[in-house]
Amino acid sequence: VQLQASGGGLVQAGGSLRLSCVASGKIFSINTMAWYRQAPGKQRELVSVFTSGGSTNYADSVKGRFTISRDNAKNTVYLQMDSLKPEDTAVYYCNAVIRSGALSSQYNYWGQGTLVTVSS
Repeated sequence: VQLQASGGGLVQAGGSLRLSCVASGKIFSINTMAWYRQAPGKQRELVSVFTSGGSTNYADSVKGRFTISRDNAKNTVYLQMDSLKPEDTAVYYCNAVIRSGALSSQYNYWGQGTLVTVSS
């Protein structure tokens, strides 16, 4: 199983970016899909999560600006980021809890990270 994230880049404050993350490989089911970020010198933090039941949660710092969505048919999770601020600058990582077979355990997978830089 692999997670491939894309969509990062350089944007001015107030701008928007859309991140995508595709899960591929031997996949039976995907539980939660989420986005984390890690800014320079800081710990990785949860940005948003989309559960298999359709619930979403956001970090307080991004509520009202970021929107997570999910396409189960494509094993893909998206993060629409609007009204970006310089403090959103970070490497963004996608995360998914995946079961590879009907009798398999669930495992936690990480994407490679995509850099988002917001200039002031």
